[in-house]
Amino acid sequence: MVPTVINRRTLLSALAAAPALSAIDAIGATLGSTPANAADLYPSNTALYADPSLVEGVDYGRRYRRHLIDDQSPQGREPFIRTTVIALHGGGIEGGTSELCLAVAGYHPADLAPTPAAGPVCDFWMFEGLRSSNNRALHVTSTHCDDGVARAMCAGSLNVLSLHGCTTARDGQEAGAQAVLVGGLNPAFRQYLMEEFAAAGVRAVTASGEEELAGVSPENICNRSLLGMGAQVEMTPELRAAMFAPGKTTRAEAAANTLPLFWSFTSAVRTAIQRLEATQPIL
Repeated sequence: MVPTVINRRTLLSALAAAPALSAIDAIGATLGSTPANAADLYPSNTALYADPSLVEGVDYGRRYRRHLIDDQSPQGREPFIRTTVIALHGGGIEGGTSELCLAVAGYHPADLAPTPAAGPVCDFWMFEGLRSSNNRALHVTSTHCDDGVARAMCAGSLNVLSLHGCTTARDGQEAGAQAVLVGGLNPAFRQYLMEEFAAAGVRAVTASGEEELAGVSPENICNRSLLGMGAQVEMTPELRAAMFAPGKTTRAEAAANTLPLFWSFTSAVRTAIQRLEATQPIL
């Protein structure tokens, strides 16, 4: 099924209809992360979409916004969009990444209102697990993402930022670490992210080791930009859990109950994007 551009009312309705989840799934603790060396059930998005046992809007969903050049962007911001933010494993797959994708793109995750903070508005695309459990089965690794809309949006952007969740066991951090790993092939983007995370007091390290975690494959969708390079951030479950108020049982409740760390993280990423885009004038 080919996704369509959806308006704010449709997005809000879909968010409100999201199935109830445990607090762990809602904010992306251990059950909302990708286990080390876990094999994907589906070799591509195309294969997943072709599975007749899956129903879009029930098992999974796709949300995106692509701003047109003549769009009236929020609060009069510049309408020439240079950056696309993506969450390949949103919803219950890697919890918290959908909400961060929206916020980094410039929209509040609770009501999709433009965020008041200064900075760029970005295009966004996300794939979300909507099940009450077993969303991990819907995971398609970054180098195998072949969704046509996602590929087209990334290919038309100067910059792509891909948001992920990971386990501390997989990223080499000590148990319980609140940390973010920064990868991708764009060195300037990585540098700005690292500097802004440090300024915000968010523990960040340069991703290394396995290709998927470091985001260094040219086939990784974060690097399928106009420049052939982008950035990828992997967040531990403990970091993501600390971004949302505890005790919320649905993703809608989590989105409406973000904590200061959520906005510190978002501001750091948006400032890094703003710094990067300042070096990319449109002539």
